[in-house]
Amino acid sequence: MSSRQTRDQVHWLTGQFCEYCKELMYRRSITSRVQFETCISLTVAALIFGMFAISDYSLLGPTQEYYLLIAMRSVVVVLCLLLVVIIRHWGGYSRRAWLHALPLWILATGIILIVPLRPDSLSTQITAVVVATMAFYLLIPNLLTVVTLASLYLSIGFLTSAVLFADITTAQALRMALLFIMANAVGFFALLRLETLQRLQFALLSEERDQNHQLLEEIAHRKSLEAQLRMIAERDALTGLNNRGHFMKLTTALLHRSQQENEPFSLFMIDVDHFKRINDTWGHSHGDWVLTKIAEACAQSLRRTDVIGRFGGEEFIVALPNTGPDDAKILAQRLKERVAALPSQEDIGALSPSVTIGIAVAHQEDVDLESLITTADQMLYVGKRDGRNRIIMS
Repeated sequence: MSSRQTRDQVHWLTGQFCEYCKELMYRRSITSRVQFETCISLTVAALIFGMFAISDYSLLGPTQEYYLLIAMRSVVVVLCLLLVVIIRHWGGYSRRAWLHALPLWILATGIILIVPLRPDSLSTQITAVVVATMAFYLLIPNLLTVVTLASLYLSIGFLTSAVLFADITTAQALRMALLFIMANAVGFFALLRLETLQRLQFALLSEERDQNHQLLEEIAHRKSLEAQLRMIAERDALTGLNNRGHFMKLTTALLHRSQQENEPFSLFMIDVDHFKRINDTWGHSHGDWVLTKIAEACAQSLRRTDVIGRFGGEEFIVALPNTGPDDAKILAQRLKERVAALPSQEDIGALSPSVTIGIAVAHQEDVDLESLITTADQMLYVGKRDGRNRIIMS
């Protein structure tokens, strides 16, 4: 048997979960409902018990026995209504099950005390005991073990009072005992079945909630993996910029929209100067460090609408929608100055980083992205040929 099945197993005799923690969880889940139902049923039971004072008067009149009955009924009614208030505000069903049991013992005691005060109404009281027993089991919410003890107390106590004060025969006592046994048996098995079914339903709902929670966690995990895979597919692993394929995809859409809306469009090709010397002299780790720092400087120099990517090796590419030649040159100059201001690592401090930028501007509506890249690359070549650390525009 799995651990889950063991936790959800219900005891065959008490109708409670075998695992105490699971039982507490169930009681907490029904606390508010039990409080409400207990208050309603207990109020009704107290009022009915008090209303029988009318029949007491018709049978006894203003006698001492009547006043004793009135006093006893008043005490029972007041205690029950007081418990209604207490249970309504502090009747936690998970930890204070004893508080819900008190009304049963109070009502049972009141019913038992009627016998010595009104022995002549025994036949009527037998019916009341049977009704009260069924009410204990089925109407006033309580644990099966608590209800069983209270009902047995009522049956045994009433039978004892009848023998002592009503002068019944042995046969009558035996018939009463059989009747009470039958009422308790019916009530016990009815409540046992109800308690078991309610807990099994709770176990199924709990399992469904757990499965839904696991499903949500799995969905969130899958989404996280999808986001990571998307980042791997779209981002350059070293610099975190768009890789070449993703840049081409984004920029093609930007260029098409700019042409449709008749807006200017510019493109940068950026090359890190003397990058081979950095790798050959200080190693590839230093070269990677330079690339990441220049990528950060480029990203910080651009606008949110611009798109930047790593084109390959030490080359970066930038798409600038809604940007004409003058604005493109200003942005390129700002980017070049930011790169020149980058701090160097101590062991390569003599070599200041710099970049050469080639700029292409879309002058025609039918120009495509490949043509712009080719033009920008040609301008970049001119800048490198003329000494590097330059901005060349088509």
